[in-house]
Amino acid sequence: MDLQLNGKLALVSGSTAGIGYAIASTLAKEGASVIVNGRTQASVDEAVERMRAETQGTVIGFAGDLSQADAAKEVVRRHPGISILVNNLGIFEPKAFEDIPDEDWLRFFDVNVLSGIRLARLVLPEMKRVNWGRIIFISSESAVQIPTEMIHYGMTKTAQLAVSRGLAEAVAGTAITVNSVLPGPTKSRGVGDFVADMARASDKSFEQIEAEFFDHVRPTSLIKRFGTPQEVASLVAYVASPLASATTGAALRVDGGVVKSAF
Repeated sequence: MDLQLNGKLALVSGSTAGIGYAIASTLAKEGASVIVNGRTQASVDEAVERMRAETQGTVIGFAGDLSQADAAKEVVRRHPGISILVNNLGIFEPKAFEDIPDEDWLRFFDVNVLSGIRLARLVLPEMKRVNWGRIIFISSESAVQIPTEMIHYGMTKTAQLAVSRGLAEAVAGTAITVNSVLPGPTKSRGVGDFVADMARASDKSFEQIEAEFFDHVRPTSLIKRFGTPQEVASLVAYVASPLASATTGAALRVDGGVVKSAF
């Protein structure tokens, strides 16, 4: 399928690894020019080189912490005409509720929510001028099934849904769409490292830890395994394309059926 992304400029925040890298790579393969973002120049350079070799596409690097206002302003100044914004930047950390200080609540909101709000605010005027754009928030199934082991993370993912829906309504009647995508448990770099550490500590295999996780922590999963970053990226690439012009204001699940609802 031709996703008709030639000539589109996409920014994927937090895209040097994991889900963000898979999204950026897929968009590049489909013909978009893609800005790859990470906090350090070394990580960005490595990701850009690898992605160019894999996709033969136009891949641009931007090193900077996009949870910070100055970096967000700079990427938009340096690369005008962003027509696809994928707000993937995010952090997570299992921690008991009573051990989460105010500083952590604020840090999680700044990185997971405000970074996407700020970038959307910066790119929206140009999208309105040309009457075309795609803004996508990478949320999580944790937005609707708040994990007790990291309530502060779940809070930020729910907030993304509210922002996404509200912004979609704010641009009603235009050719700009705003959506959220809700991955389920996904074998991103962070999750993969976390599970691998658990496996080593308990003298079990990755597969054993994965099976136990879906038996006890996410028993409603229908696929009974971690999703892959590419499975998330495939949905995001479609939503970012002109073909998805009637999809807006939606919370789109690629969660392996973890959320036990038909709606």
